[in-house]
Amino acid sequence: MYDVIIVGGGPAGFTAAIYTARAKLKTLIIERAYFGGQMAITDKMENYPGFDAVSGMELADKMYRQATKFGAEVEMTEAVELELDGDVKKVMTREKTFETKTVILAMGASPKKLGLPNEEKLTGAGISYCATCDGAFFRDKDVAVVGGGDTAAEDALYLSRFCRKVYLIHRRDELRATKILADLVINTPKITPVWNSVVEEIIGDSSLEAVKIRNNKTDEVSRLDINGLFIAIGYIPNNELVKGKIELNEWGYIKTDDKMRTNIPGVFAAGDVREKNLRQVVTAASDGAAAAHSAEQYLTGKKL
Repeated sequence: MYDVIIVGGGPAGFTAAIYTARAKLKTLIIERAYFGGQMAITDKMENYPGFDAVSGMELADKMYRQATKFGAEVEMTEAVELELDGDVKKVMTREKTFETKTVILAMGASPKKLGLPNEEKLTGAGISYCATCDGAFFRDKDVAVVGGGDTAAEDALYLSRFCRKVYLIHRRDELRATKILADLVINTPKITPVWNSVVEEIIGDSSLEAVKIRNNKTDEVSRLDINGLFIAIGYIPNNELVKGKIELNEWGYIKTDDKMRTNIPGVFAAGDVREKNLRQVVTAASDGAAAAHSAEQYLTGKKL
């Protein structure tokens, strides 16, 4: 029997584990893919306190080492079912069932897709949702990034280091990214913004050849010959495990209070999977600390 099971090994999950394990609570982290979540695929972070610059993978490794140093256990497997009601909660994987007194949900979020024909077929053959994972395959080639927020801007800047040309396709006439990123994009010669435009068609058989884009002001359709398309249009919460079991908002994010409590006693949520205004590594870590503190208070019977 665990005191705390944390579903998800991103910055929220590992921060929660650091706090609960350090408090001598028997802690298990269950992660289905790789440590760090979305953080792990970030090439360079300059806004995490204490670091001039750090890669997401490096920070994920440090969090993992810190959590396990304090005694947190880690299972690299997928949680497939949850039983959250009652004093004893169950987290089921394909291999076994774990029992716990509290659960911290930290499953994060996944990239949104354009929803176009050929998108699934050409994923991994020119289409990617992770510039830092796949960008190096497109050295000295022409690529495009779809999106207008911080992630899209960061991806375009990263790709401009080694790609011949980077088109940044955005449906509006200015970026939603923070000013510092937007200014860097505009002032990077290799990046060409394609304003007021959306991707309408993905062209290619065995690999990506081009995209058709439509200007939403003039309705003009044009073809862009590219080797790579990086889609950065936001995220959707990884809520499959809790649909119909826990209260979600209209976009599918888990509802919590400021103590990370959900509507089920003993169940907490942290990071990108929960309803919040700002989704950053530092806010995920903050959520994880708050969720861990609330779980500890719940276990000791103290008033939250």
